[in-house]
Amino acid sequence: MARPQKNRKICKPPKMQGFKPFGLAFCETKHIIMQYDEYEAIKSVNYNFLPQDEAAVLMGISRPTLTRIYNSALKKIAKAFVEGKSIIIKGGHFEFEKDWYKCKKCFKLIEGLGNHVKCSDCNRFGKEALINLNKK
Repeated sequence: MARPQKNRKICKPPKMQGFKPFGLAFCETKHIIMQYDEYEAIKSVNYNFLPQDEAAVLMGISRPTLTRIYNSALKKIAKAFVEGKSIIIKGGHFEFEKDWYKCKKCFKLIEGLGNHVKCSDCNRFGKEALINLNKK
């Protein structure tokens, strides 16, 4: 029996839900699911220029595990790029360091502040206006 996966620590959710190839309608493309931990690995190593051992510590995983996650993300990005597929970022074994919400109207990311979470751009608040990103 396989050991259960630990949750990977994610600093902040991505600003977008994914990407689509230019010149193709979203509904016409096949989708590739990139998990939050794969996004975080790519962001840490390629965007923040962290060595893999430091990125692994930030995510609360071993360096070999980070390498597997990172390589999986690279394969998905390459497949989407070459085959013209959309990438959707969602799911996986993860936990955010803080509570995060997204405004349903303007899609702004909002760091959670308990029961007083409010979108500063729209002045909307509450369950009807915000999506809790911490719930899987």
